[in-house]
Amino acid sequence: MKPCLLFLITIIATGNLRAEDAQWIALFDGKTLNGWSQKGGKAKYSAEDGCIVGRTVPKTPNSFLCTTKNYGDFELEYEFKVDPKLNSGVQIRSHVKNKDRVFGYQVEIDPDTERNRMWTGGIYDEARRGWLNDLSKNEPARKAFKPGAWNKIRVHAMGDSIKTWLNGVPAADLIDSMTSSGLIGLQVHGIGNKKDGPYEVRWRNIRIKDLGKHEWQPLFDGKSLAGWKALPGGTWQVVEGAIVGKSPKSERRHGILLSEKSFKDFTARAKFRVLSGDSGFYFRCKQVKGGVSVHGFQIEVDSSQETGGLYETGGRAWVVKPTKEEIPKKEYKPGEWTDLELSARGGRVVVRINGSQTAELVDDPGRKEGHIGLQLHGGQDMHVEFKDIAILTPSSQ
Repeated sequence: MKPCLLFLITIIATGNLRAEDAQWIALFDGKTLNGWSQKGGKAKYSAEDGCIVGRTVPKTPNSFLCTTKNYGDFELEYEFKVDPKLNSGVQIRSHVKNKDRVFGYQVEIDPDTERNRMWTGGIYDEARRGWLNDLSKNEPARKAFKPGAWNKIRVHAMGDSIKTWLNGVPAADLIDSMTSSGLIGLQVHGIGNKKDGPYEVRWRNIRIKDLGKHEWQPLFDGKSLAGWKALPGGTWQVVEGAIVGKSPKSERRHGILLSEKSFKDFTARAKFRVLSGDSGFYFRCKQVKGGVSVHGFQIEVDSSQETGGLYETGGRAWVVKPTKEEIPKKEYKPGEWTDLELSARGGRVVVRINGSQTAELVDDPGRKEGHIGLQLHGGQDMHVEFKDIAILTPSSQ
């Protein structure tokens, strides 16, 4: 077999290019704004002295100079210099709504020395959820910012992982699967009615390694229970595109619908609604004898605000139990369809309910592999529904 053909097959089999195999591509030619398109407000963008320069304009909303191409998994590097009175940032995996309103992940440029914040390199969710990973607990990264000088950012986005470095210092480390691809955009933040500008931000040496992308693949086909097996206790059936689980209070066993496949490192998502009883979304679990049927991690799914917590059946019991302070963030309404996101990679486990993080484990020594399962709690009148169950996997470019 020819070496070039073998290399191509390897890329298709693994789904993504390795960073060391990909080539750096310049996103800015140093002279023009070719390949970029302005969205949002009317800030002024120009190419000057090998830099993209963004200048503020009063009475206009946030402005964005965006790539005309979308990117999924990538490494991105750029240098910037910003006026101390201006907030800015770089959008990644972002999109446009209402014709020109940009929304999505933003790698922050925050020179706010007055409030002693300086969260440059943190991740903000523009026009969506706000701060996802600030630098309030990362003093080395805050101190790495150089006011009034050139700074360098590196971004690594792979699947649901987004990491940033500021001048070589680790900054943000976010696990979030809401958006897996999108445009890159250079932001000039609106300044309201201020007239003492213009303030400016400059970018240079903007380059990217395109590493392919991850795509969601269904674990439930919406029509049958193919790929799943029901363990004793309760009943499971497919009704109008959803898996419906029911069991009476007289049933003492925990009914489990178990995936036939076992998973190690993965990201999964699903929608659920609990009409009665206490349920759960199991992962890294194994089948055991007895009324509970499985041992493993369980994301709590019930009619209380404990939903989104982490419980380990056959192990430590509650591992992460949501506090009252976390309850308002997830906007969980029992009985309504709710979004669940789970990332389990090594000892790092992150759970989100309706986009808000409800549980996290870091360097957890516990279970690292097992099946996914849907639960009907024994001894309760149970009615729970799941749909849109999918897993995030690499795909070829």
